[in-house]
Amino acid sequence: MAFTVLLAAPRGFCAGVERAIRTVELALDNRAPGDARPVYVRHEIVHNKVVVDDLRARGAVFVEDTREIPAGATAVFSAHGISPTVRKEAAARGLMTLDATCPLVSRVHAAVLRYAARGYTILFVGHAGHPEVEGVMGEAPDQVRLIQTIADASRVEVPDEGRVAYATQTTLSLDDVAAIVDTLRARFPSMVGPESGDVCYATQNRQEAVLALVSQHGAEVVLVLGSPNSSNSNRLREVAESAGARAYLLGRADELQADWLAGANRVGVSAGASTPEHLVQGLVERLRTLGATDVQTVETRVEDVFFAPPPVRRG
Repeated sequence: MAFTVLLAAPRGFCAGVERAIRTVELALDNRAPGDARPVYVRHEIVHNKVVVDDLRARGAVFVEDTREIPAGATAVFSAHGISPTVRKEAAARGLMTLDATCPLVSRVHAAVLRYAARGYTILFVGHAGHPEVEGVMGEAPDQVRLIQTIADASRVEVPDEGRVAYATQTTLSLDDVAAIVDTLRARFPSMVGPESGDVCYATQNRQEAVLALVSQHGAEVVLVLGSPNSSNSNRLREVAESAGARAYLLGRADELQADWLAGANRVGVSAGASTPEHLVQGLVERLRTLGATDVQTVETRVEDVFFAPPPVRRG
């Protein structure tokens, strides 16, 4: 079975992910000679098992609770952001902290704090349990309401309909956000919020690229490389599926099942913002063994964003 592979561009690592990974690498590299003490990371630095396993092999220790980190140790906060409670816990334990929070997530935190200080109720569109959501909601827990669905938007109650703001998780689907925000605006006409939305540039660009694979270039199947707990990777699969393709999320090339490709003449490939490029190339090689005769790149946008990592001093 011969078929063409269409590679989405942009795909894979975004500037926020690169910054977060580099922060952990710098913390590991800046240990004094002979210092084998681990660098602790609260939560997975980014949602990709391959990346996490690589850093773990280099000496990073991943924990879910700040209380698991020994007093005085070096601790990195993941790209997803944290709540003020976590910062206080870290300070109480005397941790030397490095904040790898994506600057675009930090921008959402700052907006929520501004609205809260002005007495607004903030309607936060996101997924319960996601670390980004937990961090943002922790900024003003008495004033933030989580909105996950259109149904939530239809029934949420606020104490003052004239003082309502909204914000969103950065890794959501643009279509999902738009539908929920439209419902909220219909109920609260004076609601304020970000003019261009909080969905990050990389999430938007990758979703647009996947949509182009299907709607403009005829991909019948789309393979998205990413971890099951990666929100933006899951949204890429959903975008491809909504556009009419058969879409699958896989962590690496050896998870590909040949029958997924049945009848396809064009197979699209993309990768979530936490997925390293070598996994993409590994999948391309696997597709060649299954009949791919041509590999084409479909570029919809050029990305040149860079976020510098925080200063790292030797411990």
